[in-house]
Amino acid sequence: MLDWKIFALGSAFFAGLTAILAKVGVKNVSSNLATFIRTIVIIVFLGAIIGFRREWRNPFLIDRHCLIFLVLSAITTGLSWLCYFRALQLGPASLVAPIDKLSLVFAVVLSLLFLGERLGLYQWLGVFLITAGVFIIILK
Repeated sequence: MLDWKIFALGSAFFAGLTAILAKVGVKNVSSNLATFIRTIVIIVFLGAIIGFRREWRNPFLIDRHCLIFLVLSAITTGLSWLCYFRALQLGPASLVAPIDKLSLVFAVVLSLLFLGERLGLYQWLGVFLITAGVFIIILK
């Protein structure tokens, strides 16, 4: 079984690649239309994966609590994508992407506040360095 860290690195790599591909893709297209096209492609792509792996379940039979949080997650994902594509359309990918990666810091802080997770000294140092790094990159 693959370790979660492999998937986390894959996520980071593909997110980085997304910034470059999206920057080129939104050049002559509205950011909202670009987000819509991206969403349609993701739906078809994931539909194929779910079908191939035989993982389909009726979403309305999923535990209501889980379903509510998945819907809320989808809404926040959509808002993130809309903001991200608009930012890419207006600014350089080399600056938009690092600011977007502050999502990592927000996720850590929110996991502490709402999930009761705890960090050790090295994890706090990492959060500080990520935050400092983003500000170093974006300051002129």
